[in-house]
Amino acid sequence: MKDDVPNLKDFDRRLREEAHEDLADVIADEEPKKKTQIIAIYGKGGIGKSFTLANLSHMMAEQGKRVLLIGCDPKSDTTSLLFGGKACPTIIETSTRKKLAGEEVKIGDVCFKRGGVFAMELGGPEVGRGCGGRGIIHGFELLEKLGFHDWDFDYVLLDFLGDVVCGGFGLPIARDMAQKVILVGSNDLQSLYVANNVCSAVEYFRRLGGNVGVAGLVVNKDDGSGEAHAFAEAAGIPVLASIPADDDLRKKSANYQIVGTGASPWGALFAGLGEAVAGAPPVRPTPLSQDELLDLFDGSDTGAGVVLEPATDADMRGKHAAARPSLEVIYDEA
Repeated sequence: MKDDVPNLKDFDRRLREEAHEDLADVIADEEPKKKTQIIAIYGKGGIGKSFTLANLSHMMAEQGKRVLLIGCDPKSDTTSLLFGGKACPTIIETSTRKKLAGEEVKIGDVCFKRGGVFAMELGGPEVGRGCGGRGIIHGFELLEKLGFHDWDFDYVLLDFLGDVVCGGFGLPIARDMAQKVILVGSNDLQSLYVANNVCSAVEYFRRLGGNVGVAGLVVNKDDGSGEAHAFAEAAGIPVLASIPADDDLRKKSANYQIVGTGASPWGALFAGLGEAVAGAPPVRPTPLSQDELLDLFDGSDTGAGVVLEPATDADMRGKHAAARPSLEVIYDEA
């Protein structure tokens, strides 16, 4: 049984080797060898990663690409739009159930397809019953056991929650499991705060010898106010696409309708995003300080004039505050 347990260190090594492959390599007098792009997508919860990825992956598949979409969020909702709102059995949940039944997990138990897109959810523990980051690590161990490195895809898209910074959610950056990172944000401070944190993580691990870079920012729900574009310029990363804050998109997303298709009026937008994602090189970002991030917004919107006022012991004691004799020992001068 011991031989059946995946070796995480070996999994890390093989993912690193795959991620380090130079996508531009062309061997003379031979057909170019196919390379899999492993791309990690990060963004604040609720910013529209699942909407963006479902439509992006569907459009890529329409363009003839083989795409695997993996949800790495404990909410397990990455694939819900792709599958019309239906819940996809997660790898963690299925593994637990199969183990109790003495059965092995098979591809068909956890991977499903629609419109040429293959998709699965890693899943995670229920609230208060375990560590979400550890669940991500366990999920990747199971992918290794299922033969991840033998699969033949043009793109593997990993949907990660950007708000959480514990180890499992940072695997693609910390362990070079992806060639590049794509950020999803909007013209609001919280989503750009998360995007900036991810840039800081990328820069930190680059200083330690890592190779992952940021390929760019997708501006979702773009109202034209410009803060997200200003952030991208300041951080030194390109804007890959701007998805407008449009009521038609909102309604279709709420009704689990795919718009990333040539038959949709929004098809050209996602076709352009697909081309940008494929060709954008990973770059080393320049994270902003908190003050620089706040300066992207109008001061009246962010409370830029607020001054930090130190609290005192009397403040903390409130009505019980009373002067107490000092215990300091003062020696007379000789």
